[in-house]
Amino acid sequence: MSEHAKTKHTGIYGWLDERTGIDALINETLNEPIPGGARFAYVFGSALIFIFLSQVVTGIFLSLYYVPSADHAHTTVAYITKQVAAGGFIRSVHAYGSSAMVILLLLHITQTFLYGAYKGKREVLWLSGCVLFALVLCMAFTGYLLPWDQKAYFATAVGTNIAGEVPFVGAWIKSLMRGGVDMGTLTLSRFFVAHVMVIPAGIFGVIAAHVLFFRKAGSAGPINEHPVEPKLPAEMFYPRQVVMDAIVSLGIIAVMAFIAKTMPFELGPKANPSDTSYLPRPEWYYIPIFQWLKYWPGALSFLGVVVIPGIVAFAFASLPFLDRSMERRPWKRPIAVGTYVCIFLALFGLGAVSYNNDHSNPVYAKQIIAQEKASEDFMKAPFEPEVSGAAPAAPVDPVLAKGAKLFETQGCSGCHGDKGVGGVCPKLIGISSKYNAERMTALLKKPAANMQDGGMMPSDLPADDLAALVAYIESLK
Repeated sequence: MSEHAKTKHTGIYGWLDERTGIDALINETLNEPIPGGARFAYVFGSALIFIFLSQVVTGIFLSLYYVPSADHAHTTVAYITKQVAAGGFIRSVHAYGSSAMVILLLLHITQTFLYGAYKGKREVLWLSGCVLFALVLCMAFTGYLLPWDQKAYFATAVGTNIAGEVPFVGAWIKSLMRGGVDMGTLTLSRFFVAHVMVIPAGIFGVIAAHVLFFRKAGSAGPINEHPVEPKLPAEMFYPRQVVMDAIVSLGIIAVMAFIAKTMPFELGPKANPSDTSYLPRPEWYYIPIFQWLKYWPGALSFLGVVVIPGIVAFAFASLPFLDRSMERRPWKRPIAVGTYVCIFLALFGLGAVSYNNDHSNPVYAKQIIAQEKASEDFMKAPFEPEVSGAAPAAPVDPVLAKGAKLFETQGCSGCHGDKGVGGVCPKLIGISSKYNAERMTALLKKPAANMQDGGMMPSDLPADDLAALVAYIESLK
């Protein structure tokens, strides 16, 4: 045994190594040869793992308070955001982390593609990366619903409706995702289980397989290196590449922390399924798909939802089998690189068109501004805890009971919130101090100009129904 080995196996470390083999494991992990040496171009894979672990840690803290039910989900997220020490910061880091994972994954795939690092004996490695990409998108989609605010509810409703467009099995998939016809507690519980258990387990497994396949195939090295028989002198992963990976990973965390501190991730008003005026918009990385599907109505939906995306996804996953040449330099692969660039430009173009449509249409622009204002107002408002114990009894007065029912069925709660607490439109609590019954009746029959601009329509209710509705609004204290 060498003097180095004797020194290495003394003390606590030596005792632990003799029983666990930790020294061999560390050497196997860090002694990875990199043809051509360490580079910042190779940091994206390690940064992805680092951000995923950050998501797991922050997600565990959030799950300590979260209740996945339609009655309590929004209140618990509001409690985390407004009451728990550093809760809003941790939630913001977690929310921005989902976007960071998508960005890093796109950069990792782009670097792999441009460097031709999928060539050689790396077909299975590329396929595992494609599976990981799909799992990250599923992770982001399932987590989006959990706050149960307006934006989350309606964006997820659109997403599940899109899944329902798949021929033959679409209705079954939609029902499986929602736990029934409508979205509610069963939907939340299924998305929660998928988000915190099923998909993370899949990601851990695929990451392990991906790393295993990577170590088996070896690092591809720079673009002028042969993908199967590298000739450039190799440098070990430790220490330079480890330092580079750590610098970038810590830098990403620092940027996310700065954004989370200066621009906390918003939480909007609680989801109100009866709000027919809300304009649903998904997160930024789903906007191009959202815009794309607008061009395939009715019978064409099968072509736009299944056929074309399926062909693109299949071609993307089959890339190592289709491109069999050993040439890795991007300028020597004009067709492959040009196709890749065109797809990305198309995605950016679809996103730009969607943004322009929303802000050039006066009705859409006004509604989006109103929705953003509602979210800002909710974030500024103090936390309102749920009333514990039995559910509040219905109004004893039959007139008030009738008015409460009309308030729901006539869509008043869709704009003014449940029990008039406020939503897209101003709150009605305490409105009787500003208007008497006669004035409120007149406004319901003929709304003021600003009320009509907000989407309020004249009421044609019978006199007794209108009186009951006014009495209920007056009772909102």
